Amino acid sequence: MAEKKMWGGRFAESTAACMEAYSESVSFDWQLYAEDIRGSQAHARVLAQQGFLTGDEAVRICEGLDMAKAEIESGDFVWKTEMEDVHMNIESRLTEIIGPLGGKLHTARSRNDQVALDFRLHVADRLALWQERLVALVEVYVARAEEHRETLLPGCTHFQPAQPVSLAHHLLAYCQMFKRDHERVTDCLKRVRVMPLGAAALAGTTHPVNPRAVADDLGVDEIFVNSMDAVSDRDFVLEAVFDGSLIMTHLSRMCEEIIIWANPNFGYVRLPDQYATGSSIMPQKKNPDACELMRGKTGRVVGSLMGLLVLLKGLPMTYNRDLQEDKEPFFDADKTVSASLGIMAGMLKQIEFVPGKMAETVKRGFLNATELADYLAAKGIPFREAHHITGAAVAFAEANGVGLEDMSLEDLQQFSDQINDDVFDVLDYKAAVDRRTSPGGTGPESVVFQIDGLKSWLTSRK
Repeated sequence: MAEKKMWGGRFAESTAACMEAYSESVSFDWQLYAEDIRGSQAHARVLAQQGFLTGDEAVRICEGLDMAKAEIESGDFVWKTEMEDVHMNIESRLTEIIGPLGGKLHTARSRNDQVALDFRLHVADRLALWQERLVALVEVYVARAEEHRETLLPGCTHFQPAQPVSLAHHLLAYCQMFKRDHERVTDCLKRVRVMPLGAAALAGTTHPVNPRAVADDLGVDEIFVNSMDAVSDRDFVLEAVFDGSLIMTHLSRMCEEIIIWANPNFGYVRLPDQYATGSSIMPQKKNPDACELMRGKTGRVVGSLMGLLVLLKGLPMTYNRDLQEDKEPFFDADKTVSASLGIMAGMLKQIEFVPGKMAETVKRGFLNATELADYLAAKGIPFREAHHITGAAVAFAEANGVGLEDMSLEDLQQFSDQINDDVFDVLDYKAAVDRRTSPGGTGPESVVFQIDGLKSWLTSRK
């Protein structure tokens, strides 16, 4: 005889076995056990404050929930799929531990507002971990940037060599991305940390509940305003997974660059053994698997976001069972984002940059052409004309297999009589970087300013 469902009072027949397997969520939502117990204990304490429970009853319920939690964490808890979800499993076990008193816990509460609370608490905890790992990652970037303030490499547009920049400046660009990611997560948390408990199934409850007291007990900032919205809102999950998608997108961009830089044709970096693999047939290979996997897993997180958007786009008010499908996309995205942030920080600490190879490629591709054009413009030549003059000089240098800086003064002067000996100071690659003194540029003062600003930000986050 199948065990009677907690909601089965009006049902004469048992759930079909195939439907039971199809509809259960305990196989994945068990991960919410800590938040479910935390929320239930806060609910019990406030029920006592409101007079629905005695103080002793609330204590017994909380102790019983602690016993259930200990069983879960020791592996002794028996999860039952016929109980459908984490909430019913824990409530059923609580009743086994403390008797019929366990049935009082659900007073003034529905699974609809209960699951909304549990999931919000879980998402908030995981986003806090993302914040910590984003801070740790930025810290690594800043440290590596400080090491390479004098290292030059080609800055590219259209993936073509454009102008020389410092490696520090290049790395600090990623710091800005991850700093924005941290800011987005921080802002998202304002909308995650909202108390839905007290909304009950959808319309509120006749019992004089106190959502503010539960919120204070759990350290939640806000309480719901509309009970229908409280049980149906999953914007917070969408926003969290969007933030995760953007974090992964930024990580993937860096992965792409590391993959390119590790190719011997570039040779800008040497991969640490701990974050690379070999080939089963080619002994010389050192493959950037960590970066390739991270680049690939980015699609997985973006896919979770797309799945959630499609899940929610056609739902009528209020709670619908479709919302059971909101957990796994977040669980999967969180697993990927959390791990990826930690792996990137570990890999970036150990990666070996090769300044010599970067310097070699700076000297190829006429990266100082803009310097010559700016030099001529400073002499009073209209920039468009200076651009054409420089283009002609580049064509001449390319035909003769030399760089602009290697041309003689006489060769340069055939393109403009405004060119003098001082042009060679301008064509020096380090000088080209040092002269970029505009705000946010690659010049040394700007790089120091960026590093100092990021250090202050890091200090404020710790």
